[in-house]
This record gives sequence, C-alpha cells and structure tokens, in this order.
Amino acid sequence: MDENNEKQYLYLNIWSLIPFQIDCRDKELQVFSFLLQTANMTRMIRKSIIALGTTHYVRSAIDSQADLKAFRDKPTPILFAGLFAMAFSYVIGWPVIAILGYLSVKLDNPWLVGVGGPFAYGMSHLVFLLGMYLSGTFYGVVFLRWFTRVTMEKLLTWADR
Repeated sequence: MDENNEKQYLYLNIWSLIPFQIDCRDKELQVFSFLLQTANMTRMIRKSIIALGTTHYVRSAIDSQADLKAFRDKPTPILFAGLFAMAFSYVIGWPVIAILGYLSVKLDNPWLVGVGGPFAYGMSHLVFLLGMYLSGTFYGVVFLRWFTRVTMEKLLTWADR
C-alpha cells in the first residue's frame, strides 16, 4: 500500500469512528451534526452546574466563604489518636499477612494464613476506619466545604458565560 492510499484509509477510518445520529454520506452534514450534538451536550452540562449551584450546601459554602483556617489551629489529642490508629493499621495490614504467610509455610499449616490473613486484613480496615473517624470528621468537613466553594465558583463562572 503506497503512502497516498494509507492516508486516505486513515481518513476514512477516523470518520467511521465518530457516532452520528444523521446517517448521511456528506461529510459537511456529519460535521454539522457532530457540532450540534456537542452544543446540546454543553448546554446540558451548564444547566446541571447551575442546578448544583442552587443547592443549600453549595450556596452556604459560597456565602460563608469557606476556607482552610481550621488547619492552622493546634491539633487536638483526638487528631493525634486518629493519626496513630491509621498508621498502626498499616502495621497490622500487609506485614502481619506476610508474617502469617511465612509462618504458614514454615509450620506447614495453610490454615494459619487462610484464616488469620483475612482476619488481620479486616482488623486493619477497622482500625483505619476508626482513625479516619477520630481524625477526619472535622477536617474532612472543612476541606470538602472549601473544595466545594472553590470548584463551584469556577464552574459557575464558566456556566454563566
């Protein structure tokens, strides 16, 4: 296949990959149909953003100018306990499973890792969730309110154009 035929083959394959609702042979009508569908999709996205912007959570985050000042305060002992629990969950996660696997091979007892592995993994998840609960509730809410305000301000600016 020479170079001209290869370019023409690529050109036809690119056009055949774009889904169009109007089945026609004219390339200009296909391009117009694609642009029309894109404009409809953009209009739908803009309406969805504006609808999200009218919710109580977004309005209160924007009106109160939610920021990250809470992260400047001195951490509480509960925050440190939560961070310790999350760090400890990594210690009782995969390293314990690896040790159980090693002992299972050494002692020729597959039940050791078969039962102990899922138990250790489950305990690791529970300890991590406890740490998230202790340290993440207040700071998570502060961060999500700030992130919502910043993101929705930018999106609403785009949608109101």
